[in-house]
Amino acid sequence: MKHLLAFALLFASHAFAVDTLHVYTWADYISPDLVKRFEKEHKCKVSIDTFDSNENMYAKLKAGSTGYDLVFPSSYIISVMKEQGMIQTLDSTKLPNAKNINAEVLEKIQDKQMAHSVPYTMGYAVIGYRKDKVKNVDASWAAFARTDLKKRMTQLNDMRETIGAGLKFLGYSLNSRDEKQLAEARDVLIQWKHNLAKYDNEGYKGGLDSSEFLLVHGYSGDLWQVAKENEDIAIVFPKEGVSVSCDEMVIPKSAPHAELAHAMINFLLDAKVSAENMEFIGYLCPNSEGLKNVSKKFLTNPAITIPTDLKAKCEVIEDLGADLPKYTKVWDEVKAAK
Repeated sequence: MKHLLAFALLFASHAFAVDTLHVYTWADYISPDLVKRFEKEHKCKVSIDTFDSNENMYAKLKAGSTGYDLVFPSSYIISVMKEQGMIQTLDSTKLPNAKNINAEVLEKIQDKQMAHSVPYTMGYAVIGYRKDKVKNVDASWAAFARTDLKKRMTQLNDMRETIGAGLKFLGYSLNSRDEKQLAEARDVLIQWKHNLAKYDNEGYKGGLDSSEFLLVHGYSGDLWQVAKENEDIAIVFPKEGVSVSCDEMVIPKSAPHAELAHAMINFLLDAKVSAENMEFIGYLCPNSEGLKNVSKKFLTNPAITIPTDLKAKCEVIEDLGADLPKYTKVWDEVKAAK
């Protein structure tokens, strides 16, 4: 009888066991309601870990961290991950909703055939501020030179975004490889650093909402989420131009549940799911069918629709290849500066 009972319990544990999809992504980057819906539809659990920069994500995976099924890196680092054999070739037969991806966006990214990655969102690094407490805000990266806001401002703790802001302020490309231009950007960032409370990738949202910070450098969708709840927060695009990023979905080579990861990608590409997700995360998903289902208010939000006169000044962050150490050196010098 004991043996029968033990067998019954073992069978029951397997019968009720569910797969867990392990996702590695940015904070607040998938609607929780949609996660619950996916769990219900696929009879699984979804576990989400977050990273605050592409470099930290890459370093963790490169160091041997395994177990993740789905990751959301930006385009410029995906090419590196592909070259180093870190991500799988996708099975297009399991992604019928990939047909919804905007063809114009595909032309701007490296993996135009979506062989290893599928576009998820388009976003910008911009400026958010408390319009009830800060007056005469110039739509310029020069805002971080304001001494009247000393220790009440933050910039992104992201090497490419923040060095890029310094380069754009000076009129250079945010992908510049010129060491003289990078040195000039370093000096600008060090001047701005004296006015900052800190470099930060996540806390700036709550800090801006509570007025701990009055002006921040942040991601457009993050700032949209806060502005949606607080009418005293405004968003501006610096006139010198901003970074444009495309975050994409990839499946790591070591993914334990690649089948489920394909299912999640396809789920997020569904037109109605994509629209609901956009309304929550505040980022534009390059999903042509999904955009037909979002509200008019969503499309008029300044974090979503970039001003026409600025489009020519905006750049996609590129993989630097052998020139990456030039940026690492500048960032280390900025961080070490007193």
